[in-house]
Amino acid sequence: MQTSPASAQHALSNVPAAQPLTLADWRAAYAGGASAADLLGALHQRLSGQVEATSTNGSPAAPHAWIALIALSDLLAAAAQLEARAAAYSSRAAALSAMPLFGVPFAAKDNIDVVGFATTAACPAFAHEVTANATVIERLQQAGAVCMGKTNLDQFATGLVGARSPYGRPSSAFSSAHISGGSSSGSAVVVAGGEVCFALGTDTAGSGRVPAGFNNIVGLKPTPGRVSNAGVLPACRTLDCVAVLALTVGDAAQVLAVIEGSDPLDAYSNDQKGASHWGDKLRIGVPAKPVVGSAQGADSLAYSAAFAQAIAAAEAQGHSIVHIDFEALHSVANLLYSGPWVAERHTVVQALMDSNPAALDATVARVIARATSFTATDTFRAQYLLRNAQRDTAALWKQVDVLMVPTTPTHPTHAEVDADPVAVNAHMGTYTNFVNLLGWCALSMPAGWADQGLPFGVTFIAPGASDAALARFGSAWAANLKLPLGATGR
Repeated sequence: MQTSPASAQHALSNVPAAQPLTLADWRAAYAGGASAADLLGALHQRLSGQVEATSTNGSPAAPHAWIALIALSDLLAAAAQLEARAAAYSSRAAALSAMPLFGVPFAAKDNIDVVGFATTAACPAFAHEVTANATVIERLQQAGAVCMGKTNLDQFATGLVGARSPYGRPSSAFSSAHISGGSSSGSAVVVAGGEVCFALGTDTAGSGRVPAGFNNIVGLKPTPGRVSNAGVLPACRTLDCVAVLALTVGDAAQVLAVIEGSDPLDAYSNDQKGASHWGDKLRIGVPAKPVVGSAQGADSLAYSAAFAQAIAAAEAQGHSIVHIDFEALHSVANLLYSGPWVAERHTVVQALMDSNPAALDATVARVIARATSFTATDTFRAQYLLRNAQRDTAALWKQVDVLMVPTTPTHPTHAEVDADPVAVNAHMGTYTNFVNLLGWCALSMPAGWADQGLPFGVTFIAPGASDAALARFGSAWAANLKLPLGATGR
């Protein structure tokens, strides 16, 4: 397989050589005596130079990835508090052991509550100040991590394109003509550029996996219920997952280890532990008839070739390939937006849609408005269909250990999304929409390159509660491919 893009334009590849990127880099810097104020202050200076103030209310915003950055004074205060906490330990090493994310910068998608920032969900009319951190933020901060700011998203986390935001639409870190993917668009772009070590997104229909694929990074989507959603603005409350975006699988897994666990504040919290390790040689299920290329058939050859290379890489690592009929999974995927689950989105924005419909992005409003066409009877019928599908698809795991699919069938341009926003979005969910409905976990991984120097990603999907085993498998996959870290140039 290719190990570097032939013609990728790394829009954010000018990361200073001295800046830490991975968790190991940040830990080594602090272990070597660097202070949180020095490292984070230097990062803030770099980010402040990139963020353009474009919002009408004067808050820092950018047409790309960031909605808001932390104020320098607040950042330095947070750094001082960290150093004070560290001083209470017997040694620097003991402090870093007790706070595994000491001084590590991260970003949070702007549908996750962080004290000190308004939560906008990419809708200024909905913006509101918060008085408590989301549970995931609280756990990260207890581990020493520092939130550098809030990132852009498809409004109300409704979309896989990353283009439905009044704060501008991010592009892939590899091409300004191509979309970033969404809805966790900003989170993926800032990780790909090495602006933060990791970022939180959310994933209901693929919103943490798709932008990871389009930006050559890792998107870890846990089993529903493994990570608390308390303090996370719901998209579909029964399906939502907080996703972790990072440059490496190891980093994503270490962050998951910090934020996972039951939470009495979340009625849907259900942290069940499953297999922590699989055998070295697995049965990998792949689509017997892969859906690749745009809905019109464009770029199918490039994506077919890239997926064939990924299959060959899996075989070279000693795994066996099993060709699977995906029709049952595609039927489940269709339930998500064709069925009454869209009404869950309506519960969040109903008051705003009724009082100020113009406040919503036109495409987002179009998608959510379909909720009013469903009846309670429709909802129960869909639940029956889903329960049958959950029973029937469970048999799949007797044939294979893990599934491998293209993260998306194609990588659209902004122009293609503008021409048909709903259809293009739906097509991208071909291999993502069914996963949360079935209660499974997934890991989006870089897998090489398609045409135009664009990254190609695959997603590995596993039974619910297999998160730890899936992460270990993903680490081995990445170690064999040796691909660059995002768009950092390293």
